[in-house]
Amino acid sequence: MKKCAFLTLDVRGDFVIDDEHAIEPLAELGWQVSTISWRQTEIPWNEFDAVIIRSTWDYWDDVPAFLEVLNQIDRETCLANSLEIVHWNLEKTYLADLERHGVGIVPTIWPVDVKPDSFRAFSEQLGCDQLVIKPVIGANGDRAFRMSPDDSAERRKMISACFADRRPLVQKFMTGILAEGEFSLFYFNGGFSHAILKTPAESEFRSQEERGARIQPVAPEPQLLARGQQVMAALPEMPLYARADFVRNDENDFLVMELELIEPSMYLRTDPGAPLAFARAIDTRYGALRKNAVAPAKNGLEIP
Repeated sequence: MKKCAFLTLDVRGDFVIDDEHAIEPLAELGWQVSTISWRQTEIPWNEFDAVIIRSTWDYWDDVPAFLEVLNQIDRETCLANSLEIVHWNLEKTYLADLERHGVGIVPTIWPVDVKPDSFRAFSEQLGCDQLVIKPVIGANGDRAFRMSPDDSAERRKMISACFADRRPLVQKFMTGILAEGEFSLFYFNGGFSHAILKTPAESEFRSQEERGARIQPVAPEPQLLARGQQVMAALPEMPLYARADFVRNDENDFLVMELELIEPSMYLRTDPGAPLAFARAIDTRYGALRKNAVAPAKNGLEIP
């Protein structure tokens, strides 16, 4: 029997994790799955035929340690997604790479630092009054703020202080998030699997489930599917899994908000075919006894 590890975090807390939905389909394909913390040191990584980064949702508190663990795994066995694509996707500067490749993204600027009086210039540069500021390295909506240059001096000072030791990005606040929500499209080995719509809770703009967002499965319209395929065609290589997050703009088109290639929640429970599709993707790529195991294919962008 082939062995697979799903990497998770030490303390589950309030996080909603549904990777276990793939365990039975993987067992039917001849895989034994262990769900273990990325910080564990007792089990040698080479005991697994594949190690899949899943719910490692505390890594941004210690990025160097996380990368060192991934380096070790990569030396000893198959890592998904690949170490190269993890490095590319770790900083949200990948959005600029996608934009240079012709992919539409939410309007974004990349200031070196943030001062309490910087927000007026950001607003003018983006041509909007409402902004979102968040870290270049971060996830789960942590330290993400919706704000305006007309906010109080105290709030502007507080927000700027949050970025005293971390690089920010600033984006136009997209009203479609509140009017409709954020669409997530999921891909396994480059093929579309399923989609959801995440609608923020009242008085929220962030669409994480842990922040009260409402999650519902959807059938994506053709234009959204086309934008998703455009993103997949632009990736540096074909990943095992990908989640592309979109928002509708005023022109009824879709812009990329984020592209999750490291540890996205894949909402397997929202689609009856998704758990088996994910299991088959793992088996196709890493089933050592299969002659047609797939190596990551090179694609549009280049990884620095």
